[in-house]
Amino acid sequence: MRVHPSGYYAWKARTESERVKDNRRLLGLIKQSWLESGGVYGYRKITADLRDLGETCGKHRVYRLMRTEGLKSQTGYRRRTGRYGKPAVIAPNHLQQQFDVPAPNQAWVTDITYIRTHEGWLYAEG
Repeated sequence: MRVHPSGYYAWKARTESERVKDNRRLLGLIKQSWLESGGVYGYRKITADLRDLGETCGKHRVYRLMRTEGLKSQTGYRRRTGRYGKPAVIAPNHLQQQFDVPAPNQAWVTDITYIRTHEGWLYAEG
């Protein structure tokens, strides 16, 4: 690489700058905020979180540190194509919208709602 040995050892013995130390400390706070959001927050919201903690840093610095660490925001949900407008029939409709039954335990009906949360999908039966 055509580097003189004395230059290499001088570079190796050099102490870290204050900026590098501050970036490392700030990156720890960024990772903590990003993990607490479930990997959803981007650099703008994380910058707001850091400012709430009393840190003074710009959004471009937070963006650069997140990019070097590979931290990205969740930018939306992927939609399934071609499945809209078609009813998903799982079981035949035996009641035919006649919900008045003569005795208990003659007909059972349920509804399932899918809710996306930070931890994953939540299935709520109604």
